[in-house]
Amino acid sequence: MHKEEFSLSRKKLGKTQKQLAELLGMSLKTIHSYEQGWRTIPPHIERQLFFLLINQRGRNTNMTPCWEKKQCSEREHCPAWEFQSGHLCWFLNGTLCECTQDASDKDKLNICKSCKIFTALLE
Repeated sequence: MHKEEFSLSRKKLGKTQKQLAELLGMSLKTIHSYEQGWRTIPPHIERQLFFLLINQRGRNTNMTPCWEKKQCSEREHCPAWEFQSGHLCWFLNGTLCECTQDASDKDKLNICKSCKIFTALLE
């Protein structure tokens, strides 16, 4: 995530830098550093921002679960299905999607950011 994307995400959430710092459990100086590009935004912070954006004001309601969209035959063994969180497949580790099954946390998020399921959640 680039500094511009971070700043835009904060604005979409309707938060000041101070409010976002409190929400993420970090200092205001850290938020400043992310938005100025002085610090790299860690993957876990990026994931938290996407989680907040997607779950903001009920955006995840009436979504077709990932296992239905992808016609998954392994869904009974997948954490997304187990926890009935088909809109959080990008957030959960251990999902069985063919494209992310063996990916690291950081790589998984980068792969998921181009997935139709994920991009539809941010619209």
